[in-house]
Amino acid sequence: MMASIAMTHGPDRAAEPPHRFWTLAEGRAMFELGLFYAARPLMAALPKGDGHAVMTLPGFMASNSSTVPMRGVLGRLGYDAHGWASGRNIKVDNALLMRLEKQLTGLFDKSGRKVSLVGWSLGGVLARELAKLHPEKVRLVISLGSPISDDRGHTNAARLFEFLNGKEPEPMQGGRFRGLDQAPPVPTTSVFTRTDGIVHWRGSVQHPDKASGGHPTENIEVHASHCGLGVNPSVMVAIADRLAQAEGKWQPFAPAPTHQWMFPRTSLD
Repeated sequence: MMASIAMTHGPDRAAEPPHRFWTLAEGRAMFELGLFYAARPLMAALPKGDGHAVMTLPGFMASNSSTVPMRGVLGRLGYDAHGWASGRNIKVDNALLMRLEKQLTGLFDKSGRKVSLVGWSLGGVLARELAKLHPEKVRLVISLGSPISDDRGHTNAARLFEFLNGKEPEPMQGGRFRGLDQAPPVPTTSVFTRTDGIVHWRGSVQHPDKASGGHPTENIEVHASHCGLGVNPSVMVAIADRLAQAEGKWQPFAPAPTHQWMFPRTSLD
């Protein structure tokens, strides 16, 4: 049974932030963190990695500490897992972009192999844009609850983001970071949840006609909160499956029978 969801364009919908109920319910992320640690012994059975570098990018206002659990899992599965070298994710400017490019290039040069990027929320937006700039160095991109619709109306963090970065962050003023809904020219997976309290789920959905150069895109729906996406066991299952694919042998996500209950099969219309 396929759990990656193909998306076709329906009628245009006005962008809207998540319902306030789901925003107030984001505290359930602590329950997901508890489930993560309870399920950690079972995660040892997830597909093993081939040792290539994986760079994780935290969400808006978050730091590397938020991705420690995820990187721990990836390390135990055999990946060369790294946080980002950019502190707290607050200011989106050209200096940040240069640091990300430098880190990506360093990981690529050190191993001689393409690097996978896993970005949470705003980190996923940055991962996609980094892959557009350096597709020759990126193996694949996985975004978690990222606002990739090119319309900030889908997130209730828009006002804070614009207060800290302005209506047009520095990279946009230079012509970059436009067309966020355009997927990079590498295999790209968007993990989303309909109960996201920060980014409306429609703002995280990829459309096949927005793929660059015919490279594959997919959407994977999970049961999670926004703040729990980086520790949710079902997300770890999806990430491990996507990263374990041989380079150049990408196939749509199809969970094992024992994992199918984790991934809803619902329409995206």
